[in-house]
Amino acid sequence: MPVRPNRWVRRELGRSLVGMLFLAAITLPLSAGFAARTRQAAQSAAQSTSPQFPASPPADLVAKCIQHELEHAADPVKYMFLMRRKTAHILETKLMVQTNEAIAGRVLSYNDEPMTDAGRKSEDARVNRFVKDPDELRKKQREEHDNRERLNRVLRAMPEALLYDYDGFEPARARLGHKGEDLLRVKFRPNPDYDPPTRVEQLLTGMAGTILLDPKRERLARIDGALQRDVAFGWGILGHLDKGGRILLEQGELADGNFVLSHFMMRFTGKVLFFKNLDVNTTETSWDFHRVADDLSFADGLALLKKHETEVLKSGLTPSQGLE
Repeated sequence: MPVRPNRWVRRELGRSLVGMLFLAAITLPLSAGFAARTRQAAQSAAQSTSPQFPASPPADLVAKCIQHELEHAADPVKYMFLMRRKTAHILETKLMVQTNEAIAGRVLSYNDEPMTDAGRKSEDARVNRFVKDPDELRKKQREEHDNRERLNRVLRAMPEALLYDYDGFEPARARLGHKGEDLLRVKFRPNPDYDPPTRVEQLLTGMAGTILLDPKRERLARIDGALQRDVAFGWGILGHLDKGGRILLEQGELADGNFVLSHFMMRFTGKVLFFKNLDVNTTETSWDFHRVADDLSFADGLALLKKHETEVLKSGLTPSQGLE
C-alpha cells in the first residue's frame, strides 16, 4: 500500500509548493509500483484462464475428430431443412429431407422468385420420377453413395496426408460448432512424404489451410483449404486443378446435440483430359433443421416436403430468411 505521512508532516509540508512536490515524490513511486504489480497480477490471471493448447499432438486430435465424423455419418438420425444453393448459373432455395433411401428435395424458388404454377408442376414431375421409376431412384442412390465415399476417403487420408500445427482459438457461433464455446484452430499443409493411393486423395497434396475443432466433443466445425499449386492427375494426362481452388465446409450443433453441415463452398478451375475446361463454383447454405422419422421412405419424404412447402408458403416465410 502507498505510505501515508503522519498528520503533522502533511500539515507542515502541505503549506508550500515544495511540500506538495515532496508528498508526490514519496507517494507516487509507491503507488505506481503497486499499480504495476496489480496490472501484472491481472495479466497473469487472464493468461491462466485463457484456453490452452492440448498436450496431445494436433495430428492425433484431428484423427480423433475425423474418426468421430465418420462414425456419426452412419447415424440413422434424419432431418428436414431448407437449403440455398448458388452456382455460376442458378440461385435456388430448396426444401430437403433425408430418407432411408436417398435425399429428397423440392425447389421453392429460382433466383429469389417464387415458383409459378407451371414451375411447380414441372417440379412435381421431376421428383415423382424417382418414385415411379425404381431405376432412377437406384441411380440417385449410387450417386449419393459415391459422393459420400469420395468425401470419406479424403477425410480418412487427412491425418497422414497433411502436417498440422496449433494456431489459436476462435469463438463458436450459430451454425458453427457449439455456440458459446471456443473452437481450436489448427493450420495444415501438405506432407511431402505422402503418396496418395488414388486421384481422390491427390487433391490433398497441394492443399493448405485451417481446421476448426471442437476439442471437447471431438468434432469438426470447419475445414477451409486452398490449393497452393496446380495439382495434376495421371501426370497431367487426365487433367489438373489450378492453383487457388478452394473448399470450405462448416458444421454447427443443433439443440439435440447433433452436428449438421450448415455451409459448403467449392471453387475449382482446371482441365479434364487436356481439352475440357473445368469450372466448379458452388455454394450451399442450410438452416431450419427439423427431426423426421428415422425410417422415412423416399415416397413419404416427398409427401412430407409437399405438405411442408404449403405451410411455408402460407406462413409468408421468404426463402432468404434464416440464413443468418
